[in-house]
Amino acid sequence: MRQILCLSHIGWRNRPTRTQQLLSRLPHTSVLFFEPPTDQNHFKGRKVRPNIVAYSLPRLINIGADTVPIASHNCRRTAAVIEKAMARHRFRDPLLWCTSPEDVRLLDYLGYHGLVYDCQRYWNDLPITWEGELASSADLCFAASEGLVDRLSPCNTNIVLLPNGVNLPLFRRDNTQELPSDVEDLKGRTVLGFVGTLSNDLIIEPVLNCAQAHPDWTFLMLGPITGSSCLHQLEQQENIRILGPRPLLEIPDYLSCCSACFLLLRRGNRDSDVAPARLYEYLATGKPVISMIWSDQKELFPDVVYYARTSSDFLLQCRRAVNEKSDILVRRRREYGESAAWSERSRVVDQLLDDNGF
Repeated sequence: MRQILCLSHIGWRNRPTRTQQLLSRLPHTSVLFFEPPTDQNHFKGRKVRPNIVAYSLPRLINIGADTVPIASHNCRRTAAVIEKAMARHRFRDPLLWCTSPEDVRLLDYLGYHGLVYDCQRYWNDLPITWEGELASSADLCFAASEGLVDRLSPCNTNIVLLPNGVNLPLFRRDNTQELPSDVEDLKGRTVLGFVGTLSNDLIIEPVLNCAQAHPDWTFLMLGPITGSSCLHQLEQQENIRILGPRPLLEIPDYLSCCSACFLLLRRGNRDSDVAPARLYEYLATGKPVISMIWSDQKELFPDVVYYARTSSDFLLQCRRAVNEKSDILVRRRREYGESAAWSERSRVVDQLLDDNGF
């Protein structure tokens, strides 16, 4: 039985993260999943999957945290909690799975027989030396984009490109199911759907421009709302319907009424070339996809995705998408979605871990 000790920079969520998707599918593997501090008692683990027990790490001293004595105290306290959980579950020299450069501070305080660094994003807000040291110490690195592969390559030669993925059985549905009651009135109309957090860093000008140009279209916006400014601007357009968050299992039902799906940019992700999992979810549905990208960004799926770099481009590509009549493109998008299934991504991880002796 393979044993993995995971240090996650994101807490265990109802909407599974990349780390959750990968580790929960690994066969013959037992996982201790450590999440950032929460209000829960960190000494009590909870079984979140048949093969995974999640623990919350303790809250640490913040005053003078950058000083050597305090930093050392924090690391020892965190390691003590982890080691106690390891003893409880009879973990000995497990594979250490890290998801953030911050984890490098614990390497000298934990016992493990192998180290994996899954680089999921650009960590420009953390010291680059942390990531360099973590990548150099890792036996195997996964990178979610080609840019991240290039970023880590000076530090490690054993790097594998592992993009995000999709829960294929959930999003690969036909359109025969009944529509949710709050969108039944949209049946037969031109509807463009967006799923994601509505925050103030979301660049919404393209969709506002498109909504103004096409009052005959409806724009569905699903997801958590954290930005009042963003919400206020969107609410000014009568044909933009803001539905708020919906359970993950219901999202495909809402997408089924859409003529096309779209992605927007966020101001904080200017340098990122990581394709969000949402893109693969859209592809799995087979529906046309319109995606905003930065002016110098590479088009990952130019044969099936309508890319736009400006608001005027976005309007043009939306028109092309809703008028698409190609069954070939529908099939090709679904094929891309199938190849990006989390089950396939996890199979690759499992094989690479075996090949590296873990």
